[in-house]
Amino acid sequence: MSSSPQEHPRRFVVLGAGVIGLTTALTLRAEYPASTIAVLAEHFPGDYHIDYCSPWAGGNWCSSANDNGLLESFDRLAFGRFSEIAETTPEAGIKRSPLRMIFDQRVEDAEILSKETGRLWYEDLVGGTVPLKQDELPDKAVFGLDVPSTFVINTQIYLQWLLEQCRNGKIDLVRRRIQHIREARLVTPDVAAVFNCTGLGSYSLGGVEDKSMYPTRGQTVLVEQPIRPLERMYFRSPRRVDNDTTYVFQRPLAGGVVLGGCRQDGNWDGEADPALAKTILERCCALAPELGRPEDLKIVKHGVGLRPNRKGGPRIEAERSDDAGLVVHNYGASGAGYQASW
Repeated sequence: MSSSPQEHPRRFVVLGAGVIGLTTALTLRAEYPASTIAVLAEHFPGDYHIDYCSPWAGGNWCSSANDNGLLESFDRLAFGRFSEIAETTPEAGIKRSPLRMIFDQRVEDAEILSKETGRLWYEDLVGGTVPLKQDELPDKAVFGLDVPSTFVINTQIYLQWLLEQCRNGKIDLVRRRIQHIREARLVTPDVAAVFNCTGLGSYSLGGVEDKSMYPTRGQTVLVEQPIRPLERMYFRSPRRVDNDTTYVFQRPLAGGVVLGGCRQDGNWDGEADPALAKTILERCCALAPELGRPEDLKIVKHGVGLRPNRKGGPRIEAERSDDAGLVVHNYGASGAGYQASW
Protein backbone atom coordinates (compact mmCIF):
# COMPACT_ATOMS: atom_id res chain seq x y z
CA MET A 1 0.00 0.00 0.00
CA SER A 2 1.51 3.32 -1.04
CA SER A 3 1.82 6.10 1.51
CA SER A 4 0.40 9.55 0.94
CA PRO A 5 2.36 12.80 1.40
CA GLN A 6 0.31 13.56 4.54
CA GLU A 7 1.59 10.43 6.34
CA HIS A 8 5.23 11.50 6.27
CA PRO A 9 5.66 15.22 7.04
CA ARG A 10 8.65 16.69 5.24
CA ARG A 11 10.66 19.89 5.47
CA PHE A 12 11.21 22.05 2.42
CA VAL A 13 13.04 25.34 1.86
CA VAL A 14 12.22 27.57 -1.12
CA LEU A 15 14.93 30.06 -2.08
CA GLY A 16 13.49 33.25 -3.55
CA ALA A 17 10.26 35.18 -2.95
CA GLY A 18 9.47 36.29 -6.46
CA VAL A 19 6.41 35.05 -8.30
CA ILE A 20 7.99 31.64 -8.99
CA GLY A 21 9.30 31.14 -5.45
CA LEU A 22 6.01 32.03 -3.76
CA THR A 23 4.01 29.94 -6.21
CA THR A 24 6.36 27.00 -5.66
CA ALA A 25 5.82 27.26 -1.90
CA LEU A 26 2.04 27.26 -2.33
CA THR A 27 2.22 24.28 -4.68
CA LEU A 28 4.26 22.37 -2.10
CA ARG A 29 1.74 23.24 0.60
CA ALA A 30 -1.10 21.87 -1.53
CA GLU A 31 0.83 18.68 -2.29
CA TYR A 32 2.22 18.16 1.24
CA PRO A 33 -0.31 19.63 3.70
CA ALA A 34 1.53 18.41 6.82
CA SER A 35 4.99 19.53 5.73
CA THR A 36 7.14 22.33 7.13
CA ILE A 37 7.86 24.89 4.42
CA ALA A 38 10.04 27.99 4.60
CA VAL A 39 10.60 30.71 2.01
CA LEU A 40 14.10 32.14 2.39
CA ALA A 41 14.84 35.36 0.49
CA GLU A 42 16.60 38.69 0.62
CA HIS A 43 13.63 40.49 -0.96
CA PHE A 44 9.87 40.05 -0.46
CA PRO A 45 6.74 41.62 -1.99
CA GLY A 46 6.67 45.31 -1.11
CA ASP A 47 10.39 45.68 -1.86
CA TYR A 48 11.57 47.50 -4.98
CA HIS A 49 15.13 46.54 -5.84
CA ILE A 50 16.93 45.90 -9.11
CA ASP A 51 17.85 42.40 -7.88
CA TYR A 52 14.15 41.58 -7.37
CA CYS A 53 12.53 41.25 -10.78
CA SER A 54 8.90 40.30 -10.08
CA PRO A 55 7.56 43.74 -9.00
CA TRP A 56 8.80 45.33 -12.22
CA ALA A 57 7.04 42.95 -14.61
CA GLY A 58 4.46 44.28 -17.06
CA GLY A 59 2.16 41.47 -16.12
CA ASN A 60 -0.01 39.58 -18.58
CA TRP A 61 -0.50 36.14 -20.11
CA CYS A 62 0.74 36.04 -23.69
CA SER A 63 2.73 32.87 -24.21
CA SER A 64 6.11 33.09 -25.91
CA ALA A 65 6.55 29.31 -25.78
CA ASN A 66 6.65 27.52 -29.13
CA ASP A 67 8.45 24.27 -28.27
CA ASN A 68 5.40 22.04 -28.75
CA GLY A 69 6.31 20.55 -25.37
CA LEU A 70 7.23 21.35 -21.78
CA LEU A 71 7.27 25.16 -21.94
CA GLU A 72 3.85 25.26 -23.56
CA SER A 73 2.53 22.92 -20.86
CA PHE A 74 3.74 25.30 -18.13
CA ASP A 75 1.89 28.20 -19.72
CA ARG A 76 -1.25 26.13 -20.23
CA LEU A 77 -1.31 25.17 -16.55
CA ALA A 78 -0.87 28.79 -15.44
CA PHE A 79 -3.65 29.91 -17.77
CA GLY A 80 -6.01 27.50 -16.02
CA ARG A 81 -4.99 28.72 -12.57
CA PHE A 82 -5.33 32.36 -13.61
CA SER A 83 -8.81 31.58 -14.88
CA GLU A 84 -9.78 30.15 -11.49
CA ILE A 85 -8.23 33.05 -9.57
CA ALA A 86 -9.81 35.73 -11.79
CA GLU A 87 -13.24 34.15 -11.39
CA THR A 88 -13.20 33.33 -7.67
CA THR A 89 -10.73 35.83 -6.20
CA PRO A 90 -10.74 39.07 -8.21
CA GLU A 91 -9.03 40.86 -5.32
CA ALA A 92 -5.87 38.92 -6.21
CA GLY A 93 -5.23 41.33 -9.08
CA ILE A 94 -5.80 39.10 -12.12
CA LYS A 95 -8.45 40.06 -14.66
CA ARG A 96 -9.54 38.82 -18.06
CA SER A 97 -8.79 41.18 -20.92
CA PRO A 98 -8.68 41.07 -24.72
CA LEU A 99 -5.34 41.64 -26.42
CA ARG A 100 -4.38 43.03 -29.82
CA MET A 101 -1.09 41.63 -31.15
CA ILE A 102 0.60 43.37 -34.09
CA PHE A 103 3.74 42.16 -35.84
CA ASP A 104 6.16 43.75 -38.28
CA GLN A 105 7.12 40.46 -39.92
CA ARG A 106 5.23 37.67 -41.63
CA VAL A 107 3.50 35.18 -39.36
CA GLU A 108 6.02 32.53 -40.43
CA ASP A 109 8.87 34.73 -39.16
CA ALA A 110 7.26 36.14 -36.00
CA GLU A 111 8.06 33.03 -33.92
CA ILE A 112 4.55 32.66 -32.52
CA LEU A 113 3.75 29.32 -34.18
CA SER A 114 4.65 26.05 -32.48
CA LYS A 115 7.49 24.04 -33.95
CA GLU A 116 6.36 20.93 -35.80
CA THR A 117 2.65 21.85 -35.74
CA GLY A 118 2.91 25.30 -37.34
CA ARG A 119 -0.06 26.45 -35.25
CA LEU A 120 -0.71 28.98 -32.52
CA TRP A 121 -0.87 26.43 -29.71
CA TYR A 122 -3.00 28.44 -27.27
CA GLU A 123 -5.77 29.37 -29.68
CA ASP A 124 -8.21 27.07 -27.87
CA LEU A 125 -7.44 28.67 -24.50
CA VAL A 126 -8.11 32.26 -25.54
CA GLY A 127 -11.33 31.60 -27.42
CA GLY A 128 -9.83 31.64 -30.89
CA THR A 129 -8.07 34.54 -32.60
CA VAL A 130 -9.32 36.99 -35.21
CA PRO A 131 -6.92 38.20 -37.93
CA LEU A 132 -6.84 41.99 -38.30
CA LYS A 133 -7.95 43.53 -41.56
CA GLN A 134 -5.46 45.58 -43.52
CA ASP A 135 -7.15 48.86 -42.56
CA GLU A 136 -6.85 47.91 -38.87
CA LEU A 137 -3.06 47.60 -39.04
CA PRO A 138 -0.81 50.56 -38.19
CA ASP A 139 1.74 51.84 -40.66
CA LYS A 140 4.40 49.29 -41.70
CA ALA A 141 2.77 46.46 -39.74
CA VAL A 142 2.55 43.14 -41.60
CA PHE A 143 -0.15 41.26 -39.71
CA GLY A 144 -2.05 41.22 -36.44
CA LEU A 145 -4.41 39.19 -34.30
CA ASP A 146 -7.15 40.01 -31.82
CA VAL A 147 -7.05 37.66 -28.84
CA PRO A 148 -10.54 37.63 -27.29
CA SER A 149 -9.71 36.60 -23.72
CA THR A 150 -6.43 36.39 -21.85
CA PHE A 151 -5.22 37.94 -18.56
CA VAL A 152 -3.70 41.15 -17.28
CA ILE A 153 -2.07 41.22 -13.84
CA ASN A 154 -1.61 43.96 -11.27
CA THR A 155 1.75 42.56 -10.22
CA GLN A 156 2.02 44.49 -6.95
CA ILE A 157 -1.36 43.25 -5.73
CA TYR A 158 -0.85 39.72 -7.02
CA LEU A 159 2.53 39.35 -5.28
CA GLN A 160 1.00 40.54 -2.01
CA TRP A 161 -1.86 38.08 -2.50
CA LEU A 162 0.60 35.22 -3.00
CA LEU A 163 2.44 36.29 0.14
CA GLU A 164 -0.81 36.35 2.11
CA GLN A 165 -1.65 32.85 0.88
CA CYS A 166 1.73 31.71 2.16
CA ARG A 167 1.02 33.24 5.57
CA ASN A 168 -2.42 31.65 5.67
CA GLY A 169 -0.82 28.33 4.77
CA LYS A 170 1.57 28.64 7.72
CA ILE A 171 4.59 28.87 5.46
CA ASP A 172 7.55 30.39 7.31
CA LEU A 173 8.99 33.56 5.77
CA VAL A 174 12.67 34.19 6.44
CA ARG A 175 14.43 37.35 5.23
CA ARG A 176 18.11 36.55 4.85
CA ARG A 177 20.80 36.90 2.21
CA ILE A 178 22.86 33.77 1.67
CA GLN A 179 26.14 33.30 -0.17
CA HIS A 180 25.97 29.55 -0.81
CA ILE A 181 23.02 27.28 -1.47
CA ARG A 182 24.04 24.94 1.36
CA GLU A 183 23.10 27.72 3.81
CA ALA A 184 19.44 27.06 2.98
CA ARG A 185 19.67 23.91 5.09
CA LEU A 186 20.36 26.00 8.20
CA VAL A 187 16.77 27.34 8.22
CA THR A 188 15.26 24.13 9.57
CA PRO A 189 16.71 20.70 10.41
CA ASP A 190 16.38 17.62 8.22
CA VAL A 191 15.48 19.45 5.01
CA ALA A 192 14.15 17.01 2.41
CA ALA A 193 14.72 19.35 -0.54
CA VAL A 194 15.73 22.91 -1.38
CA PHE A 195 13.91 24.59 -4.26
CA ASN A 196 16.13 27.11 -5.99
CA CYS A 197 13.92 29.91 -7.36
CA THR A 198 16.53 32.68 -7.18
CA GLY A 199 16.22 33.82 -10.79
CA LEU A 200 19.18 35.94 -11.84
CA GLY A 201 20.68 35.31 -8.40
CA SER A 202 21.67 31.85 -9.63
CA TYR A 203 24.39 33.54 -11.66
CA SER A 204 26.43 34.22 -8.51
CA LEU A 205 24.91 31.99 -5.80
CA GLY A 206 27.61 29.70 -4.43
CA GLY A 207 27.04 26.06 -5.27
CA VAL A 208 25.11 27.06 -8.41
CA GLU A 209 27.00 29.86 -10.21
CA ASP A 210 25.22 29.29 -13.48
CA LYS A 211 27.06 31.42 -16.03
CA SER A 212 24.40 30.61 -18.60
CA MET A 213 22.29 33.21 -16.80
CA TYR A 214 22.22 36.79 -18.06
CA PRO A 215 19.98 39.83 -17.59
CA THR A 216 17.54 41.04 -20.21
CA ARG A 217 16.83 44.60 -19.17
CA GLY A 218 13.32 45.97 -19.46
CA GLN A 219 12.08 49.53 -18.93
CA THR A 220 8.51 50.70 -18.36
CA VAL A 221 6.55 53.85 -17.61
CA LEU A 222 3.52 53.61 -15.33
CA VAL A 223 0.90 56.27 -16.11
CA GLU A 224 -2.50 57.20 -14.75
CA GLN A 225 -5.53 55.68 -16.41
CA PRO A 226 -6.65 57.97 -19.25
CA ILE A 227 -10.13 59.49 -19.34
CA ARG A 228 -11.00 57.19 -22.21
CA PRO A 229 -10.68 53.63 -20.82
CA LEU A 230 -8.60 51.18 -22.79
CA GLU A 231 -10.66 48.59 -24.63
CA ARG A 232 -7.87 46.00 -24.67
CA MET A 233 -4.19 45.35 -24.10
CA TYR A 234 -1.87 46.18 -27.00
CA PHE A 235 1.35 44.52 -28.13
CA ARG A 236 3.53 45.32 -31.16
CA SER A 237 6.85 43.76 -32.11
CA PRO A 238 8.80 42.46 -35.10
CA ARG A 239 8.71 39.02 -33.43
CA ARG A 240 7.12 37.61 -30.28
CA VAL A 241 10.40 38.12 -28.41
CA ASP A 242 12.37 41.07 -29.77
CA ASN A 243 14.43 44.05 -28.67
CA ASP A 244 11.90 46.47 -30.18
CA THR A 245 8.71 45.58 -28.35
CA THR A 246 5.88 47.97 -27.48
CA TYR A 247 3.08 47.10 -25.08
CA VAL A 248 0.22 48.77 -23.23
CA PHE A 249 -1.47 47.01 -20.29
CA GLN A 250 -4.22 48.59 -18.20
CA ARG A 251 -3.90 46.90 -14.83
CA PRO A 252 -6.95 46.06 -12.69
CA LEU A 253 -7.71 47.45 -9.23
CA ALA A 254 -6.44 51.00 -9.79
CA GLY A 255 -3.08 49.74 -11.04
CA GLY A 256 -2.75 52.38 -13.75
CA VAL A 257 -1.47 51.65 -17.24
CA VAL A 258 1.98 50.16 -17.76
CA LEU A 259 3.78 51.18 -20.95
CA GLY A 260 6.80 49.41 -22.34
CA GLY A 261 9.28 48.46 -23.28
CA CYS A 262 12.59 47.00 -24.36
CA ARG A 263 14.65 43.80 -24.21
CA GLN A 264 18.33 44.59 -23.72
CA ASP A 265 20.37 41.42 -23.32
CA GLY A 266 23.40 41.63 -21.04
CA ASN A 267 22.51 45.10 -19.70
CA TRP A 268 22.73 45.28 -15.87
CA ASP A 269 21.87 49.01 -15.62
CA GLY A 270 19.15 49.62 -13.03
CA GLU A 271 18.59 53.29 -13.85
CA ALA A 272 15.80 54.49 -16.13
CA ASP A 273 16.95 55.98 -19.44
CA PRO A 274 15.04 59.27 -19.99
CA ALA A 275 15.47 59.13 -23.77
CA LEU A 276 14.10 55.59 -23.89
CA ALA A 277 11.20 56.58 -21.63
CA LYS A 278 10.28 59.35 -24.07
CA THR A 279 10.41 56.88 -26.96
CA ILE A 280 8.22 54.41 -25.05
CA LEU A 281 5.56 57.08 -24.50
CA GLU A 282 5.56 57.99 -28.19
CA ARG A 283 5.38 54.39 -29.40
CA CYS A 284 2.60 53.48 -26.97
CA CYS A 285 0.46 56.48 -27.89
CA ALA A 286 0.83 55.58 -31.56
CA LEU A 287 -0.25 52.02 -30.79
CA ALA A 288 -3.15 52.68 -28.39
CA PRO A 289 -5.36 55.61 -29.48
CA GLU A 290 -7.11 55.71 -26.09
CA LEU A 291 -3.91 57.11 -24.53
CA GLY A 292 -4.05 60.38 -26.45
CA ARG A 293 -0.87 62.45 -26.78
CA PRO A 294 2.39 61.63 -24.96
CA GLU A 295 2.55 65.09 -23.41
CA ASP A 296 -0.88 64.63 -21.83
CA LEU A 297 -0.05 61.41 -19.98
CA LYS A 298 0.35 61.65 -16.20
CA ILE A 299 3.44 59.67 -15.22
CA VAL A 300 3.29 57.80 -11.90
CA LYS A 301 6.77 56.27 -11.99
CA HIS A 302 9.48 54.78 -14.15
CA GLY A 303 10.50 51.15 -13.80
CA VAL A 304 13.52 49.05 -14.69
CA GLY A 305 13.68 45.29 -14.26
CA LEU A 306 16.22 42.63 -15.15
CA ARG A 307 14.56 39.55 -16.61
CA PRO A 308 16.35 36.35 -15.52
CA ASN A 309 17.29 34.99 -18.92
CA ARG A 310 19.26 31.81 -19.58
CA LYS A 311 21.06 30.38 -22.59
CA GLY A 312 19.28 27.17 -23.50
CA GLY A 313 16.06 28.12 -21.70
CA PRO A 314 14.90 27.77 -18.09
CA ARG A 315 16.51 25.25 -15.77
CA ILE A 316 13.90 22.91 -14.33
CA GLU A 317 15.69 19.91 -12.87
CA ALA A 318 16.79 18.17 -9.68
CA GLU A 319 20.33 17.45 -8.59
CA ARG A 320 21.97 16.07 -5.47
CA SER A 321 25.27 17.16 -3.96
CA ASP A 322 27.19 16.27 -0.80
CA ASP A 323 26.92 19.71 0.82
CA ALA A 324 23.51 20.96 -0.43
CA GLY A 325 21.63 17.66 -0.61
CA LEU A 326 18.64 17.46 -2.94
CA VAL A 327 18.13 20.72 -4.85
CA VAL A 328 15.32 21.31 -7.33
CA HIS A 329 16.18 24.17 -9.67
CA ASN A 330 13.44 26.37 -11.11
CA TYR A 331 14.93 29.53 -12.61
CA GLY A 332 15.71 31.24 -15.89
CA ALA A 333 12.15 31.89 -17.13
CA SER A 334 13.13 35.30 -18.53
CA GLY A 335 9.96 37.32 -19.20
CA ALA A 336 7.65 34.31 -18.75
CA GLY A 337 7.84 34.20 -14.95
CA TYR A 338 4.18 34.99 -14.29
CA GLN A 339 2.62 33.09 -17.17
CA ALA A 340 4.68 29.96 -16.40
CA SER A 341 4.58 30.24 -12.60
CA TRP A 342 2.11 27.45 -11.80
